[in-house]
Amino acid sequence: MPRFSSYSIKTFCLITATLLLSSCGNKNTTVNYYLPDDLIASPVSSLSTDPELLLVEADHEQYLTEELEMLSRSGTWQAQGDSALPDQAQETSYDFPIVINKQVKAYLDIFQSKQKRSFGTWLERSGKYIPMFQKELREAGLPEDLAYLAMIESGFNQRAYSRAKAVGLWQFMKGTGKQYNLRIDRYVDERRHAEKSTKAAVAFLSDLYAEFGDWHLAVAGYNAGAGKIGRGLKRYKVDNFWSLAQHRYLHLETKRYVPKLIAAIIIAKDPEKYGFTNIQYEAPLEYETLRVGPGLSLDAVAIVCNTNSKKIKKLNQELKTGRTPLNKSHYDVQIPIGKKELAEANLPRLNSVVSTGYKTHVIRKGDTLSKICKRYNINKTTLLKINNLRSSNLIAGKHLRIPYSSARYRLLAKGSQGTFATDDIILHTIKPGETISKIADSYNVPPEMIVTWNGLKSIHKIRAGQQLALYIIDNSKTIVLANSSQQTVPSRIVASSSDNNSSLIVLAEQKKFSVTKTTSAKSKTTWYQVRQGDTLWKIAKRFNLSTKQLKSWNKLKSNRIHPGIKLKIRNV
Repeated sequence: MPRFSSYSIKTFCLITATLLLSSCGNKNTTVNYYLPDDLIASPVSSLSTDPELLLVEADHEQYLTEELEMLSRSGTWQAQGDSALPDQAQETSYDFPIVINKQVKAYLDIFQSKQKRSFGTWLERSGKYIPMFQKELREAGLPEDLAYLAMIESGFNQRAYSRAKAVGLWQFMKGTGKQYNLRIDRYVDERRHAEKSTKAAVAFLSDLYAEFGDWHLAVAGYNAGAGKIGRGLKRYKVDNFWSLAQHRYLHLETKRYVPKLIAAIIIAKDPEKYGFTNIQYEAPLEYETLRVGPGLSLDAVAIVCNTNSKKIKKLNQELKTGRTPLNKSHYDVQIPIGKKELAEANLPRLNSVVSTGYKTHVIRKGDTLSKICKRYNINKTTLLKINNLRSSNLIAGKHLRIPYSSARYRLLAKGSQGTFATDDIILHTIKPGETISKIADSYNVPPEMIVTWNGLKSIHKIRAGQQLALYIIDNSKTIVLANSSQQTVPSRIVASSSDNNSSLIVLAEQKKFSVTKTTSAKSKTTWYQVRQGDTLWKIAKRFNLSTKQLKSWNKLKSNRIHPGIKLKIRNV
């Protein structure tokens, strides 16, 4: 691998909480589809536990001990080795320098015996990646046989990881990956992106060859680091890998790297001659991209593409949470060939229904309320209320209900209205800089209510990352909001509390605003959608109006307005 308040709650209330997804019809416009931040941040709901996205142990890790024992019995590492290739390899051409010695022969034997099943699997997977690898290597002027380096590194598995924390097809360490422009953060790990990681590997190998002028040394440097190899050459006054390998300077794990690659190349280029018959090679990796906004689930991408989630997740292995990054305005997801036009047409019709689900936690001996709350990022008051508990005493073997946010997706009929499903709780994860007052304002509830719901000592005793449970009353079971091609997608949609405006939808943390115009014979009317931070005075000033006019046209009894409502603006 490369180194480098006073309100009481008697019952739980139904809440309406959803996300309507709509966009402009222009195909060149980035479509911003947001999920609630709390849904994404919740460790319970994270798709990082999805088996299609989990990291798996690299295949070579399973055979490490076996291989080291084999090599320790192989004898001296000869500088040149035997000059002759095995008979079955003589008619094959190579562009990587092939040497045959005891260590290479040992790997040829083990690949055809103890590791034959795994090697066959690697060969089948190779069909997916080799064409792309060879293209990148060829364009960079490097030996195309280096494509098989990914075979011994990861077994051609994008989600492979090692005990040394190397990840991906090319087993990049985090530092080296970042050095070669791979993005690695809480949302994305491009070491798991087939094409981007390959470009990085090609660049790294190019640099190593430029330093050593020898491909055996370059490959050894890919594993051990260029500095390690360079110091060894100077210490022992040698100029090739095999001479350096005769000394005890390099770990056997590094020494095995070169003969293992050579043996893999020899067999992979003519597998039938080595007993690998009827190999069912996977189809070459092909895809096109679809530009979407932040926080879009891969399950939703599958729906707009009319395909299954498994295919989409296989194409987007780098998305650690199963959603597009929240810290970027757009992201190009990979979708199957021939699906782009359909997906672009379906995106404006995509609808997300946010709901609360419950997991079961079996209380174990030694469990405490604090430990359980910390594990699931939930406060004690919420956990006690949901489970109808009057004390924090726990009994081993009993079950606890743990709430988590989830979402399901569907395509609305063309020209239809978006309907919002009911829920029973909203989980809000506090972000840096947020206060109870700000959160209360966003959800249109009194700050003291949030304090009571969550058993807080005061409105000031909160911290970033802490999860709050919000029980918001809404009088209507279902709310309908007209679909509009001019509507801007919000980052979070929640139902307002039960007041005179209970039929309204509160749009919290609006990223931008939109204006929809309607024209009649007598006047021209503009509808303005209120954003977070807006005041009636600010809006009036923006349109060169008075607050009195705005209040009159919109039948407002006070200056108080909520994010998400639409105000009628008339040209005067």
